[in-house]
Amino acid sequence: MNTLLKSALLAGLVITAPMTAFAAPKAASGTGTVASGIAVANPSAIVAASTAYQTAQSQRPVTYKAQVDQANSRRNQIAAQLKPLYDKLEADSKAPNANRAALEQQAVQIQQIEQAGEREIQQILAPLGLSQQYVLEQIGDKLDAATQAAMNKQGVTLIIDSQSVVKADQAYNINQAVLAELNTLIPSAQLVPPAGWKPRAQREQEAQQAAQQQGAAPAPATATPPATTKKPTGR
Repeated sequence: MNTLLKSALLAGLVITAPMTAFAAPKAASGTGTVASGIAVANPSAIVAASTAYQTAQSQRPVTYKAQVDQANSRRNQIAAQLKPLYDKLEADSKAPNANRAALEQQAVQIQQIEQAGEREIQQILAPLGLSQQYVLEQIGDKLDAATQAAMNKQGVTLIIDSQSVVKADQAYNINQAVLAELNTLIPSAQLVPPAGWKPRAQREQEAQQAAQQQGAAPAPATATPPATTKKPTGR
């Protein structure tokens, strides 16, 4: 089940689920026999189609409107800054005997401005990315239980990730059953993460680094007690 969960989170990003992933199960086509106890599922599609995820997707632009507006405004400013540079580069490149070194220098300047602007915009929108990862983690924490509940009800003992299957009849598709269980377990998710929250991957990495540092730290030296001199006993 952990494999399903890792596939679903997709490094913190989930794309919109294709409708074919939720086609209603039907009888096996042709003369093939459906093997009982086996099913296929697309965890990432299930998470993306969940009510909690879809609701969060619609609420996020509103909750983080200030960041979205700031990013759009900064993007327009960068575009306005770059336009005359692009125009000059184009004009200079068409000139007879154009100085190639000067053209390359202009191109490098444009690229640097673009890259710096992209980093700035990403920083502005960072809270939105963190919000998405927070929502995904909440949903992902319920995915295993939802999958198990669907398996129990459908009499399934083995689920294979549909992304690893070359082709399978829709009779094996258990996506809709898992989705129904997931929507019951987590109908909504908290959109704004608490202060200081970090994604699970980052938390685990920091914990691992802390454990390694603690293991590599030298043991504190034990103080040697001063030697005691035994006084001679007088007669």
